[in-house]
Amino acid sequence: MRLAEIFERVVGPDAPVGFRAYDGSTAGDPDSDTTLVVRSPVALNYIAQAPGALGLTRAYVSGHLDLEGDMYTALKRMADLVFDDGLRLSPLELARIAAGIGWVKFVNRVPPPPQEMRRTRLSGRGTRHSKGRDAEVIHHHYDVSNAFYELVLGPSMTYTCAVFPSEDATLEQAQFDKYDLVARKLDLQPGMRLLDVGCGWGGMVRHAAKEYGVKALGVTLSKEQAEWASKRIAQEGLSDLAEVRHMDYRDVPDEFYDRVSSIGLTEHIGKKNVPDYFAGLYSKLKPGGRLLNHCITRPRNDLPAMVPGGVINRYVFPDGELEGPGWLQAQMNDAGFEIRHQENLREHYALTLRHWCANLERNWDTAVREVGEGTARVWRLYMAGCILGFEKDVVQLHQILGVKLDGTDAHMPLRPSFS
Repeated sequence: MRLAEIFERVVGPDAPVGFRAYDGSTAGDPDSDTTLVVRSPVALNYIAQAPGALGLTRAYVSGHLDLEGDMYTALKRMADLVFDDGLRLSPLELARIAAGIGWVKFVNRVPPPPQEMRRTRLSGRGTRHSKGRDAEVIHHHYDVSNAFYELVLGPSMTYTCAVFPSEDATLEQAQFDKYDLVARKLDLQPGMRLLDVGCGWGGMVRHAAKEYGVKALGVTLSKEQAEWASKRIAQEGLSDLAEVRHMDYRDVPDEFYDRVSSIGLTEHIGKKNVPDYFAGLYSKLKPGGRLLNHCITRPRNDLPAMVPGGVINRYVFPDGELEGPGWLQAQMNDAGFEIRHQENLREHYALTLRHWCANLERNWDTAVREVGEGTARVWRLYMAGCILGFEKDVVQLHQILGVKLDGTDAHMPLRPSFS
């Protein structure tokens, strides 16, 4: 049985992409600018072992399945044909396919690519969201290579959703505007103390110090992020105001801060830890202090927080959990915060990802030399898929502003302007 015939059985004869296989067979749209290429039988092994997105990801990351053309374009065209529910074939049809191409090729087990986070590696680090296991998860994703992140993220070294004043704004302008939006929501003033938990490469810390004269402390579980941020702070002459420490957010000393920002950390801490997380941040704030929580969310509160064994969980954010915005807001409220503002920046994250994807493609050869082709492929696939996720409202991005009341005074203007 030719592989093109299998492709047509699975997706139908009118697939909006081309198809080519190592056996010389072709299918799909011959004039398409995107073509799926099966380079070896190992791709079939992966898909047979894990029918659906995981098997396809393993085959692509390992290079046995390839795509000629733009990844986002191909994913968008195939969105209605994605195999998330498994190959659309009956067990009898699967048996016929296996017999047609050879049982050995079809069922021979092959190990996942090394870029996949194995459960045994995580289980050896403790229970989910313990300090040791969280450190390993952060190391897996964020300690890839600072040089690689510079290629993808650009000069701002900011790995969170930007805020675009217009669709044609540059990524650097949009990242500056995101930090400034956070700063204005927090009403940063000279001399204030800011705690930025999950600070990444120190973007918010440096912005607060440079633009607002704030004394800012950032903490991150990534050693490479902390080292990069500390060097940049020194280079920019901000050492008297800004500091980044390699530290778990749970180990931040119990001091009082005027403001707290949490930009892209809530996704990593686990649903069961969220109440204690917000309670801990509340306890570190002075009366009248503010918290701005910025994180990826699920569009509904009743959706599961994570998909165990899914592609994102295995390749990108092991142990990552996304909550609904209403649930997160309730947890902030129950921790004592008065909720003063909330907004969804979903479309902005799709635009941000487009810029990151363009950066990766523009610097592809350098990126491959830096981290290897398998890791670069993970990023190409994951970021293109995330654009689609935000566009189709599979995921969202919310900022929620809370105030620790000073008695009954929120120290807020009657009509704040957050543009």
